[in-house]
Amino acid sequence: MLKPSYPLYLANTAVAANADLDVLDKYSGEVATRVAMADAAIIEKAIAAAVDAAPAMAAFPPYKRQAVLEHCVSRFRERAEELALALCVEAGKPIKDARGEVSRLIDTFRIAAEESVRIDGQVQNLEISERTRGYRGICKRVPIGVCSLITPFNFPLNLVAHKVAPAIAAGCPFVLKPAGKTPVGALIIGEILAETDLPKGAFSIFCCSNEDAAPLIEDDRIKLLSFTGGLIGWEFKARAGRKKVTLELGGNAACIVDGDQAGKLDAVVERLVFGAYYQSGQSCISVQRILAHADIYDALRDKLVKRIGALVMGDPKQEDTFIGPMIDEAAAKKIEGWIGKAQLAGANLLVGGKRNGNMLQAALLENVPHDCELQRQEAFAPVALLERFEDFDAAIAAVNDSDFGLQAGVFSDSLAHAMQAWDRLEVGGVIVGDVPSFRVDNMPYGGVKDSGLGREGVKFAIEDMSELRLMVIRHSTG
Repeated sequence: MLKPSYPLYLANTAVAANADLDVLDKYSGEVATRVAMADAAIIEKAIAAAVDAAPAMAAFPPYKRQAVLEHCVSRFRERAEELALALCVEAGKPIKDARGEVSRLIDTFRIAAEESVRIDGQVQNLEISERTRGYRGICKRVPIGVCSLITPFNFPLNLVAHKVAPAIAAGCPFVLKPAGKTPVGALIIGEILAETDLPKGAFSIFCCSNEDAAPLIEDDRIKLLSFTGGLIGWEFKARAGRKKVTLELGGNAACIVDGDQAGKLDAVVERLVFGAYYQSGQSCISVQRILAHADIYDALRDKLVKRIGALVMGDPKQEDTFIGPMIDEAAAKKIEGWIGKAQLAGANLLVGGKRNGNMLQAALLENVPHDCELQRQEAFAPVALLERFEDFDAAIAAVNDSDFGLQAGVFSDSLAHAMQAWDRLEVGGVIVGDVPSFRVDNMPYGGVKDSGLGREGVKFAIEDMSELRLMVIRHSTG
């Protein structure tokens, strides 16, 4: 069970400032716990403490950073079921998916512990002409400074981990604002970090109002803003001033199923159903658009409808539940409306789509016009679209006909088609032989177009959270 209330963390210290934020059990709709909210004064103290901590964090040696991260790994393992239950309650995530996210939280901190002691520089040959004879260049990476981290509701542990763990590994103090709908996981991480010997002021973690959060975006003392969430991230970038900004802003991921997959359709269907509907489709790389070759379209459609119709929807605490609640009723109503609009425009609803509160049945549609919201925007819901293609070039063009470009999947046995997809798809990552929903926590992850800029994945986040510093040495040549 969750605790009755959770404090915020200010400069490494738990502060029970109030219990103003109600956190709902997303399935029952009842208040599950209450969380302290930060006001403008607390936010100012957090930023000032992080600024003061920057020299100590930069001087905090790599082996000590590694020890902090390894402590977190150990404690996450000890508290794994507690963390999974918190996810299940505050996010409505089916318990099996919640346990999977805890395992990824552990992986991400473990990877960061490994990377913390191998942040290397390079020696550069500067003797490129007679003028530079006797000069050598040496580069190293140094922490960028105070980081502002803002995370969304859908992965309350692992998306927090992908910002917090690299910041510690890089030697950067940080201020973290988790999503107000799902803050408990981040606060448990704060509780565990408070057990370590991180320098005073190295971290603060709290929820706050959007108005009070403005300094986390605009304050020039902050050197990097890392935001994961909706398209409002572009507005944040415009307000961020001179600081570095990294954004991960979602997508409407497509998956191509080539005509040579006839003998593998059962396996393909299992992966498509997982990719489209796990945690009720509330993932930036959820399969939203399925493009199937005409040769296998009908067979794939029939298998998908049968498999989707058999998915168990209900209480996320039950082991056999696959479809749990969406984050709130407003989100479910929006997609119910989009489905209705698509049907009025000529789409066929093949299965699902009925709503009860914030529970929305897994839905599959075909013949959705390309100007419908379900085609153009990010659904972030248990809904997918199926469309037919005759030519692989046309499928690539259809995938690229999107304002988003995070990841895409390709099921094909053709090496030529796999390479064409890699060369021509306008996305941050192409997953061949699987759905775009695949992610491993050490790989570069991020998108192009409206999907954002920069890359997560621990090593790549550390690069964003550090800067190259050059030293040139002139020595006698004799």
